[in-house]
Amino acid sequence: MGVKADLVSAFGLLTRLPMPKGVPGSAMGQGVWAWPLVGAVVGLIAGLVYLLAWRAGLSPWLAGLLAVFAMIAATGGLHEDGLADTADGMGGATPERRLAIMKDSRIGSFGTLAMIGSVGLRAGALAQMADPHLVVPALILAAMAGRSAMPGVLLLSGPARPGGLAASLGDLPRPRVYAGWGIAAVVGLLLAGLHAAALAAAVAILLALLMARFGRTSLGGYTGDTLGAVEQLTECVMLLLLATGP
Repeated sequence: MGVKADLVSAFGLLTRLPMPKGVPGSAMGQGVWAWPLVGAVVGLIAGLVYLLAWRAGLSPWLAGLLAVFAMIAATGGLHEDGLADTADGMGGATPERRLAIMKDSRIGSFGTLAMIGSVGLRAGALAQMADPHLVVPALILAAMAGRSAMPGVLLLSGPARPGGLAASLGDLPRPRVYAGWGIAAVVGLLLAGLHAAALAAAVAILLALLMARFGRTSLGGYTGDTLGAVEQLTECVMLLLLATGP
């Protein structure tokens, strides 16, 4: 039951995909090892949408946009919302003001531009690749890297405010975090080879370090929004790098 409960917890937290009935989820932090698997499934869904659009004769740009929208539909725009709130929060003069802005459900100009940039950059990178044989593994790898960066931020800093969703994750069990990273590494190696898997690991580590530092200096720690932001930034950087070729 432990593995099933962890999977239900991970997919229930990070996606809007239907979960099997009658299987209770574990504590949110216990399912952290499965976060990269969630990314793999979300990336695969997007890849299949791209493949169908490509076979239907749509242009690479339209196929890329549909693939990105499929990811947004699968996650309910959870990470995009976090990116937008984080961008809006940068308009505050103090950590307290930034946190207040980020908690506001309204999206400002910075947040809108950040979401447009995220969708456009990812769709553009997929259009640059054009070939589904490149796009599908790239989407899976980028989505896994994004969900591997999030626990890195959690390990490197503390919550900015008590009582939030991110704070309720508690202290993550490090062996489970490492297990998730190991799963991501193995899947990445099998799917895309050593170079791409190493690139994904490097990008996830770098952005986790940068986001943890940003959270500590600008907010006093991490929030659910900054976790969503690091996921989105990791996806964007990974897809852009993969679009440049080997």
